[in-house]
Amino acid sequence: MQPEHEAVAERVFTALADPSRRAVLAALAAGGPATATELADRLPITRQAIAKHLNLLAEAGLVTAEPGERRRVRYRLRSAPMRVAQQFLAALARDWDSRLDALKSRLEQG
Repeated sequence: MQPEHEAVAERVFTALADPSRRAVLAALAAGGPATATELADRLPITRQAIAKHLNLLAEAGLVTAEPGERRRVRYRLRSAPMRVAQQFLAALARDWDSRLDALKSRLEQG
């Protein structure tokens, strides 16, 4: 995998490591674009904490901030970084599976 893709995957995995950030992403996936205040109404997290999590998710490329009415910012999911992370995991799985298959063959031979 290319170094820039590995960097994207690392940012995604770091962002997903926190259960509150996963909850924010799940809320956006279920309910569509939302403001930090709207997310705070749906989740047991303060608006200030949600704003911090949204900033980290934006740095990872998982959400984008869109200007809304009355200076309210709405956040929308971005799937491209998640696809890069999925490709990274798929490549790891392929490597792991081939090594396990080779081990199995060797053990069966002797």
